[in-house]
Amino acid sequence: MRKFNVTVNGTTYEVEVEEVASEAAAQTPAPRSAAPAPKSAAPAPAPAPAPAAQAAAAPVAGATTVEAPMPGTIVSVKVNTGDTVNEGDVLCVLEAMKMENEIMAPKAGKIAAVCTSQGAAVNTGDPLISIG
Repeated sequence: MRKFNVTVNGTTYEVEVEEVASEAAAQTPAPRSAAPAPKSAAPAPAPAPAPAAQAAAAPVAGATTVEAPMPGTIVSVKVNTGDTVNEGDVLCVLEAMKMENEIMAPKAGKIAAVCTSQGAAVNTGDPLISIG
């Protein structure tokens, strides 16, 4: 067993890790070569995400802004600007950690602005919907 210190979000944990070697690797020593192993090519950068089909509006001053409770991807937007909603109505669906989370209206009112779109990546606190 080998001991390591691992720091996660500023908290340090001491962990023990057991070294396990396969029987074939333990019996046959690895050949040593004078030449270094070739370096693998760096991975290609990911393509930039496609622009959203619907432009996202800014939150409206004086309106209640519904924010993303956690980072994730918007799977669907269930309302449009000008729609009337009741408290508890589903506004959009946010996928986070492979789970779909329904974002519900905190109050009744009229949709003042839709600040996100389907497929958009959001972070905690990003504005999603403004209800006037």
